[in-house]
Amino acid sequence: MTGPLLQVNNIEVVYNDVILVLRGLSLEVPQGEIVALLGANGAGKSTTLKAISGLLRTEEGEVTRGEIRFLGDRINGIEAHDIVRRGIFQVMEGRRIVADMTCQENLRLGAFTRSDGAVKRDIDMVYSYFPRLRERTGLAGYLSGGEQQMLAIGRALMAQPKLILMDEPSMGLSPLLVKEVFGIIRKLNRDLGITILLVEQNARMALSVASYGYVMEQGKVVLDGTAASLMDNEDVKEFYLGGHGADRKSFKNIKSYKRRKRWL
Repeated sequence: MTGPLLQVNNIEVVYNDVILVLRGLSLEVPQGEIVALLGANGAGKSTTLKAISGLLRTEEGEVTRGEIRFLGDRINGIEAHDIVRRGIFQVMEGRRIVADMTCQENLRLGAFTRSDGAVKRDIDMVYSYFPRLRERTGLAGYLSGGEQQMLAIGRALMAQPKLILMDEPSMGLSPLLVKEVFGIIRKLNRDLGITILLVEQNARMALSVASYGYVMEQGKVVLDGTAASLMDNEDVKEFYLGGHGADRKSFKNIKSYKRRKRWL
């Protein structure tokens, strides 16, 4: 295959026919890479993932302009379960595991689009990356936050994806667990060659595992570059690697900041 695995070309997303959330957003995800999508709350990161995975419809959202291509084929407008069959799986913000199912039942749920006979083998593969899940035989609702995140990632692996969309995997986790989860993300990419588009507010951690990154503000990309260049960028350092919460500044408030011409 020539070209990137995923291309998002100048898309606009509207909710409830009136609320414009994404404003001409474009990005690319090369095969076999981890790409980070950064930005403050409300920038449109999660909406971007839902536009790719086909889940916008569940929230009265729609891609009204532009196109999304996966393996060269246009996928916006396709049903979410068909997008899963094509090889894209989203790990939702907040884990979204099925609390009244066991770990193994949750993992089997991730394989619902498959008809091959290798499900048990892949469950064992998931347990090899997340050994503590093998020990948890009760309901998934009783797992710790970190274990639920591991289960959510394991469930995604069961779909045999070519691309995993991860939405805020560090949310609600202790710093030690965040480090462990991101180590596993890096290992999955390295061992299995799975491409990952990673939405994350913990910019430092995201850029430590990514090869490339995009920064979003108000529904559009305002900066992109290699992970190393973004880590060294003075604006990124000030806005995303320094202040937190109310102390975090915004690109839109800096008059001297110039968006790259191709995003205008």
